[in-house]
Amino acid sequence: MSYEGMKNKNQKLKEEITELQLKLGECPEGNLNCVNNKGYYKWYYHKDSMQLYIPKKQRKLAEQLAVKKYMSALLEDKKREKEAIELYLKHCVANDGLAEKLLSNKEYQNLLSNYFRPVDSSLSEWMQASYETNNKYPEQKILKSCSGNMVRSKSEMMIDSSLYIHKIPFRYEDTLALDDIILYPDFTIRHPKTGEYFYWEHFGLMDDPVYCKNTFSKLQLYTTNNIVPDINLITTYETRERPLSMEKIERIITEHFIE
Repeated sequence: MSYEGMKNKNQKLKEEITELQLKLGECPEGNLNCVNNKGYYKWYYHKDSMQLYIPKKQRKLAEQLAVKKYMSALLEDKKREKEAIELYLKHCVANDGLAEKLLSNKEYQNLLSNYFRPVDSSLSEWMQASYETNNKYPEQKILKSCSGNMVRSKSEMMIDSSLYIHKIPFRYEDTLALDDIILYPDFTIRHPKTGEYFYWEHFGLMDDPVYCKNTFSKLQLYTTNNIVPDINLITTYETRERPLSMEKIERIITEHFIE
């Protein structure tokens, strides 16, 4: 997990710990102990030095105390995980990793380009061949991926870089004709073992109603042409509050192209 991923995980754990603490504050006092007596369990209520038997007719109390015990254990697990992440964050450099930093160097990009080419020579040739790309709004291509591609957003750069590092053959904004309509999928991908075509569209403004409407129309166009989400169409989404994470990108690439 990246440094930023660790920071996000730490923040999520903080929120989960606070939520658990609030829920525990609503639980009844005392604790539950389940004792096995010759294959039968008995429930006991504990508070300080007091211990009382809980009859079966008071099952609801036993259930509430069981939930309390589970949430208490979960709280401890999350606290320990948070402590471990904070220790990592304290000693880890906040900048990019060494390998990622190396790939940001133009000369190393050039020298490593053969290393990151797909293993299959025909797919490597397909990836290196020239193709008609999207020439609209070139001024929006402001970020350079370690593959050398100029892309339009941070999320696209993350996807592009991950595909490249994993030696997955792909093209950025290649031409695709569907029902006499020309599209430029964010990424046209070939499976590294089978050569099968996949398309990856990232929809990054899902909190914009007009953008959402256009997204659904685009998905309908894909589907009517047998390019179906979760089969041969990969889709990712984000809003201002929920950006795309590198962890999710890595999971998708592993699931579709590595495992």
